[in-house]
Amino acid sequence: MPDNKQASTDTAEAAEASDASKKAEVESDAEGTIGAEFGDEVLEPGPKKADDEKDKASDAYHAKVTAKAGTPTGLATGLIKELRPKQWVKNVLVLAVPFAAGEILDPAILLDAVIAFVVFSMAASGIYFVNDAIDVEADRQHPTKRNRPIAAGLIPLPIAYVVCVLLLGGSLLISGLTSMQLLAVMALYIAVQLGYCFGLKHQPVIDLCIVASGFLLRAIAGGAAANLVITQWFYLIVAFGSLFMVAGKRYAEVKLAAETGAKIRKSLKAYSPSYLRFVWAIAAAITIMTYSLWAYDIREFEMSRWGLISIVPMVVAILRYAVDIDKGVAGEPEEVVLKDKVLMVLGVILAGCLFLAFYL
Repeated sequence: MPDNKQASTDTAEAAEASDASKKAEVESDAEGTIGAEFGDEVLEPGPKKADDEKDKASDAYHAKVTAKAGTPTGLATGLIKELRPKQWVKNVLVLAVPFAAGEILDPAILLDAVIAFVVFSMAASGIYFVNDAIDVEADRQHPTKRNRPIAAGLIPLPIAYVVCVLLLGGSLLISGLTSMQLLAVMALYIAVQLGYCFGLKHQPVIDLCIVASGFLLRAIAGGAAANLVITQWFYLIVAFGSLFMVAGKRYAEVKLAAETGAKIRKSLKAYSPSYLRFVWAIAAAITIMTYSLWAYDIREFEMSRWGLISIVPMVVAILRYAVDIDKGVAGEPEEVVLKDKVLMVLGVILAGCLFLAFYL
């Protein structure tokens, strides 16, 4: 009997050592040795305390947020937070077409692209106000979404709708004064996003296409603002590259729900991990194919081999990003990239190759 107890103790210690080893590997990955670990803290949540002010799901944190409700400071803070300026980094995509057209150094075209960036930031922020105002009651039942400015009472609903109208209306007005083509793109973007907010986000496949289309419309807006024309291969790269990232994010959400039992919205329940894997794998393949075709166009029209050379960092970057997707930790694209140093380096190399192709 003592020998059996000793064997059980040794087995338990071995299991603990194995768990520690796995934990160390995950921490190593977080440093960029394998891939970004965004989301691991959600996949393996630790014990939560109701009185922990640093835990966004705790009652103490929620009480701290709502304490500012009804005050000018709370309103100002809430408005800034609801604008979600961190999300504006996505709008840098408006510079893609001027850059790929070899015109980014032209001051007039750069100014048009900056205007496109501004109107897209205004429109995107306006959509956030609409979405959170519509979902306010549901958000108040959610452990973390209840801390959003509108759900927490920092921004009264009437003010939220007024700010929304100002942002969306201002976006369309500035677009119309800049270019009718830009106005058309912005009107389409706002219409599609409003459809998403009012119910299309609950429709399987449609929700994937709408989110991916937002990235594509950003790229189109950059060309529309400056009246630039670019090969169709470029737009296909953006379209399928966006679908690749969006499907990867959905895959991470579905995998999270399967592992933790977390609640997910209606559209996600229609997806299986195998289906989403199928979608992002096909999207990745098409992205690589269309990029290669565009790279050969660059060699033909720009008389530069740097376009062909850029295929290497492009393919490696997609494969690297796919590691994060496969692990189920691919969240917002910009956060995945910013948390993976290797992806950032590959992005710089890719941009350098294209700069040499278009501007050398």
